[in-house]
Amino acid sequence: MLLLFSKTVRRLVAALVLIPVLVLAGTAVRVWWVAREDDRPRSDAIVVLGASQFDGRPSAVFRARLDHAAALYRDGIAPRIVTVGGGRPGDRFTEAEAGKRYLATQGVTSVVAVGVGSDTLQSLKGLAKVYGQRGWHSAVLVTDPWHSLRSRRMAQDLGIKAATSPTRTGPANASTSTEIRYVLRETAAYLYYRIFHRSSDAGPRAV
Repeated sequence: MLLLFSKTVRRLVAALVLIPVLVLAGTAVRVWWVAREDDRPRSDAIVVLGASQFDGRPSAVFRARLDHAAALYRDGIAPRIVTVGGGRPGDRFTEAEAGKRYLATQGVTSVVAVGVGSDTLQSLKGLAKVYGQRGWHSAVLVTDPWHSLRSRRMAQDLGIKAATSPTRTGPANASTSTEIRYVLRETAAYLYYRIFHRSSDAGPRAV
């Protein structure tokens, strides 16, 4: 009887260890898989998720996203681009404003800046409010590949019909080691969001 009880306990412990491992592995595979998708349906807007900016100048990560969004715009994917993202206290420009200014230098003037939010979820909530006000429904999200799954899930939870077309250039695509690091980070961030319905982003940027 004691031996049977001992076997049952060992199996239960093994199951309790195995389940989280399977969830983590499955989520990591989803992050990796969605990162390789490139969906470009005709939409109400191309939405560029913000990243660091320096006094109105987008960082290399942000420029890569903006350049990709501009290419999608020229391909007729949507009649406008929406840039999102707030700023740090004391900044002269929000991420959204910096993105809009940069796109103007690329000849793209149909841009709406939604300069709110200190993380992905807050920025997308600001976006959802604008979508509701303007009667828009669909979006192609432009961000880094590894951020695609989480940002798409958040946007869909906020009532936006979202697809993802990530940039393939910039520092976030620099190397295999960079890819592994971002996949691991986004795996944890995605699970955190699904459990707590909060963003785990640190700092005033949507990355």
